[in-house]
Amino acid sequence: MGLLVNGEWHDTWYDTKSSGGRFERAPSGFRNWVTADGAAGPTGEGGFKAEPGRYHLYVSLACPWAHRTIIFRKLKKLTDAIGLSVVEPHMGSEGWTFSDDLPDHVHGARRLYEVYLKAAPGYTGRVTVPVLWDQERSTIVSNESADIIRMLNSAFDGFGDDTLDFYPEPLRSEIDEINERVYGSVNNGVYRAGFATTQEAYAEAFRQLFATLDELDEGLSDHRFLVGDQLTEADWRLFTTLVRFDAVYHGHFKCNWKRISDYKHLSEYLRDLFQIRGVKETVSFDHIKQHYYGSHRTINPTGIVPLGPNQILDAPHDRDRFPALGMPK
Repeated sequence: MGLLVNGEWHDTWYDTKSSGGRFERAPSGFRNWVTADGAAGPTGEGGFKAEPGRYHLYVSLACPWAHRTIIFRKLKKLTDAIGLSVVEPHMGSEGWTFSDDLPDHVHGARRLYEVYLKAAPGYTGRVTVPVLWDQERSTIVSNESADIIRMLNSAFDGFGDDTLDFYPEPLRSEIDEINERVYGSVNNGVYRAGFATTQEAYAEAFRQLFATLDELDEGLSDHRFLVGDQLTEADWRLFTTLVRFDAVYHGHFKCNWKRISDYKHLSEYLRDLFQIRGVKETVSFDHIKQHYYGSHRTINPTGIVPLGPNQILDAPHDRDRFPALGMPK
C-alpha cells in the first residue's frame, strides 16, 4: 500500500507509531460531484454533468469500498452508461496495477497511480479505489466511495433505473446515523483490528466491532433491512464488509470472536442480499482472498492463500417473511 508524495511514488505501509498503534484512514483526496445538471454537489466544484459514456470507474473486486460502487452501477442499470476497469487483485510494490488480462480501458496505464498523476501531476496522498474518472475533463471526479454511490444513485437516473432510490429523502437522517455507526466500528473497524500494531489498539477495535455486530444481529430479528422494510445504501455499505468477513477478516484480520455464519439474523440477511439479482456476480472470492492474504505481507509473511472457508451463500434464508421495499426488479 504505497502513496504519492509530490507526484513521486513511494512503496510505504501505514505508519501507526504516532497513533499508539491505531490504524487511521486518510481522507479521500478528490471530492467533486457529478450531478444531473452539472451544478456543484455537496462538496467540490461543479461542471461535472451526468452524461452517458463520459465517466469511467476504476475498481478492485477485492476492495469493499470499490465493491459498493460496482453494486450500484449494476443495480441502477448503468453498465452501458459508465465504463469499468478492474485492477489486479495482488497489490505489490507498485500499488494497484493493471495487466493484459485486466487492462486500463481509458489510458492503457499499467499502474493506478499513473491515472492519479494524469489528474494531478503533483498529487500527494494514498492511491486508492474506487476512482470515478471524467473523460471529458481528463480528471478524477472522486475517489470517495460514499460520495460515488450517491452520484450513481441519483445523478444518472436519465440513463439508468430511476425506480430505485437507495437514499430516499424521508429516511436520510436514519440512514446517515446507521452509516456513521457501521463505518467506524464495522466497515473500518475490521481494518482497525487488522492493521493495529499494539494489543491495546487491536482490542479496542475488536470489542467495538463485535458489540456493533451483536446489536445489528438483534435489530435484524424483527425487520428485513437496517432501515426497517426499506432496502437502502446502508445495507449495501454493510454488505460489502459482511460478505468478506468469514473469508478474510475473521482469520487474516484476527476478528475471530464469531463468524458471520454464527449469527442467526446477520447470516440470513447476508444471504438475502447476496441472492438479489445481479449481486452475486459482483462478488469475487478469488480476488478477495488473493488480495488480502497475498498483498498484506506485514500480516501474512508467507503469502499463502487459504482454500476455505466453504461458504454457501446461495442457501435458502428466511428473510422473505418480512415486507421488502425498494428491491431491484
